[in-house]
Amino acid sequence: MNRRKFVTGTATSGAGLLLGGLLTGFSHKDAPVSGTGNLPAKRNFMQEVLKYRKIDAHAHADDNQYKPAVNLDFADRLGIDKLMISNFIRPFTAGTPDDFRSKNDFIIKCMKEHPGRFIGTVALNPAFQKEALREIDRCRDAGMTGLGELYNQVKIDDPLYYPIIEKCIDLNWNIMMHSPVGHSRVKLYQSEPKNISLPEDFASIAKRYPEALFQFAHIGGGIDWEYACKVLKDAPNVFIEVSGSNNAAGMIDFALHYVGEDRLVFGCDYSFYQGVGQLFSANLTDTQRKKIFFENIAKRLKKAGLHVN
Repeated sequence: MNRRKFVTGTATSGAGLLLGGLLTGFSHKDAPVSGTGNLPAKRNFMQEVLKYRKIDAHAHADDNQYKPAVNLDFADRLGIDKLMISNFIRPFTAGTPDDFRSKNDFIIKCMKEHPGRFIGTVALNPAFQKEALREIDRCRDAGMTGLGELYNQVKIDDPLYYPIIEKCIDLNWNIMMHSPVGHSRVKLYQSEPKNISLPEDFASIAKRYPEALFQFAHIGGGIDWEYACKVLKDAPNVFIEVSGSNNAAGMIDFALHYVGEDRLVFGCDYSFYQGVGQLFSANLTDTQRKKIFFENIAKRLKKAGLHVN
């Protein structure tokens, strides 16, 4: 049995696989054939998917693993209007100014080549504070909006971040940072860097800067999402972003219960079918899906002067 038949035949096992089965071999302009037997009607389900406007609040682009053309192909299939892209500093690297400037240059290039589809966000390392602050100015002038995905060179509540966060407050910029993969309330995975930002670190910095706009990345990325939602329940300026490839049953419903429909934002982190599909397998109303897919992050971007409505 080839991969296409396997994916199509197991489409009912999960929302991500369902979407993958429906879209295999089709562009977003094609009309998949209707389902048979007990399978859902494929055309009707894809019409439901495509009726929602979407902003992917966690996407990446580079010339290797995260190719812009691949991003756009998936986005077109799934009705994703815009993608907030970054070329993040890789873990366990120095993250020098030359490194993050070159990564941001690639994002600026993507924005110029695909106007209207990519929202560029800025990678930086606060250990090089003067250069990082200058990079914000340079990237803003080039049309970028917001920080992210910030990685694990420095914890989000480290004082090195204070001037950067204060600058983002002045700009009304969203600040999206990587959250740990494998963190539980017991211990970190041995492979996690010592400077990884934990849910407690986000809660701490959110309390220090209640006017700042934070985004806790990918609760579907392997983190203990129940613990994270509980810790961040009372941090109203922290968006919980739901991307990742570990899409546990009940994750969206649990997050909705703890942080509410106005603080959840859609993202894929390159897991496109799962990212979209889990919002259809969750127990959400039409209004809630509209907020999570588009409206919540669009309102935050509007504060920064980027109108996407």
